[in-house]
Amino acid sequence: MNGPEIHLEVAPELALFVPHGRRSGATPVTTDGVSTLGHVVESLGVPLPEAGSLVVNGREVPTSYVPVAGDQVEVRPVARPQRVPGAPLRFLLDVHLGTLARRLRLLGVDTAYESTDLGDPALAALSAAERRVMLSRDRGLLRRRELWAGAYVYSTRPEEQLQDILDRFRPELRPWTRCTACNGLLKEATKDEVADQLASGTHRSYDVFAQCAECGRAYWKGAHHDQLEAIVERALKEFPNAS
Repeated sequence: MNGPEIHLEVAPELALFVPHGRRSGATPVTTDGVSTLGHVVESLGVPLPEAGSLVVNGREVPTSYVPVAGDQVEVRPVARPQRVPGAPLRFLLDVHLGTLARRLRLLGVDTAYESTDLGDPALAALSAAERRVMLSRDRGLLRRRELWAGAYVYSTRPEEQLQDILDRFRPELRPWTRCTACNGLLKEATKDEVADQLASGTHRSYDVFAQCAECGRAYWKGAHHDQLEAIVERALKEFPNAS
C-alpha cells in the first residue's frame, strides 16, 4: 500500500492476531486510500467477527468507513455478552471442536457439528443457510464473507473453550435435553423401547431412560454420569439463565 498513513491500536485481547510489532500502542499503517477500515483490520490479521467497535478519532464507525490520513483508530474487542440479532442463538462447529460440541449439547444448546471436514466454503454456506454462529480456530474460515456470524475459539482445552463460549454468548442452558451424538431432542423412554441397545447388566441395573427423537440413541445414568453432572453443575453455577 502507498497512500494515507493512519495510526491503529489493537486491543490487548486481540493481540494474538497481529504481528508482534503492532501489539502495543498505536502503530502507523499505510493504507491505499480506497480500502475500507474493515479490510485494513483484516489485512493485519484480525478476523472481523473478533473486532468489536471500530473507533476513529473518538467516534465509532462502521467497517465500511474508508480511513484518511492522520486517523487515530482503535480496534476494540467484542462486548460481552455478545448479542446475535435476527435468529435464535445456535452454533455450528468445525471438525476440530467435537468435544466442545458434545458439551454444548449436554447443556441443551443447539449445536450443529460434522465429524468430517466439509471444507470452509461449505461450512460458511451452512452457517448462512441455517443462521448459525460459526465457532472455529480457523482464522481463514472466519474471514469468509458469507458467514452468518462467527467467533474464534481461543483455547485448545475443551473446559476453557466451553467457559469462553458461555461467557461470550450466554446461551440459554437446558441440560439433558439434547442428544450429544446428533443434537436431536431427547424424550422419555421405557426400558422396553430401548431394550435392543442395552447390555444385560444395564438392563438389570437401570430403569430410567431417555431416547433421541432423531437418531434413536438411548441414554441413562451410566458410569460417566458423575463427570457429566459436574460439567452441568459448573455451567449452571457460573452462567445461570436469566429469569
